[in-house]
Amino acid sequence: MQPITPIVVATDFSTAAGRAVRRAALIAQQLGAEMHLLHVVHPLDMYPGPDPAADFGLNYEQALQVAGKSRLDTLAARLRRDFAIPVVAATRIGRAHTEIADYAAAKKAGLVVTGARGESTLLDLLIGSTASRLLRLATCPVLIVKNAKVEPYQSAIAAVDFSPGSIHALELARAVASGARIEVLHIYDIEHDDRMRQAGMDETFILDRQARVLKDAENRLDIELTGVNDEKLTRHVMAAYPAAAISERARTLRADLIVLGRHGKSGMQELLLGSVSKDMASASDCDVLLCY
Repeated sequence: MQPITPIVVATDFSTAAGRAVRRAALIAQQLGAEMHLLHVVHPLDMYPGPDPAADFGLNYEQALQVAGKSRLDTLAARLRRDFAIPVVAATRIGRAHTEIADYAAAKKAGLVVTGARGESTLLDLLIGSTASRLLRLATCPVLIVKNAKVEPYQSAIAAVDFSPGSIHALELARAVASGARIEVLHIYDIEHDDRMRQAGMDETFILDRQARVLKDAENRLDIELTGVNDEKLTRHVMAAYPAAAISERARTLRADLIVLGRHGKSGMQELLLGSVSKDMASASDCDVLLCY
């Protein structure tokens, strides 16, 4: 696995963004990574209301960028002092999700960290949250920070489905939650059984097939985990509806991190628009790390 560096975190100086910044700093400290602190100024024409004059809009955006850079530099200095990590501060003007994704790609980021919801509530209602839109554009893992407390992870779930790159979820979980208990979770989606029942297939055949699939999944996990000597690592295989089951499993284990690999065999953009990954990013009560 390649080193997870640099780590890019965006802030709008809201409470939610503050938690994301602290989480990014904690991970950077843990991994010895460089942290990039990014602030994006929304163009004035993104807000509802009359179109501003061109010169006024430009001056307004530049003034906000200067003010944001000052706050950003102060925050960066505090992070360097408190976490003893290298921090690069940068500002951009544009749509937050696009600017974050472009910046991360340009810097070849190993991880992007974002809050679940920032201060621009009206804009979120109009165009969708930055986090959800960022997921469609990002080309590296994205961590959505939801936990109220920012402290080392204690319990994590790495959900895998054996699709290409899926087992990368475990590698990421072990990297960012190195001291945590980690459960490698595979869920056979019982929607397949529902479809077979709707087609009138024999119930005995359906249940026998499910049992074979679960046994095969256990064997595949054994193979994937061969050579991994970690007493804090466990595995669990079950049949259920994935999104609901992952959420329930997280509550049972009191997980503070869920890591999801690539789900399905389609392209990532299509995948994240209607997948387990998107459902978990939206519905989970704890931090969610999506790896591509």
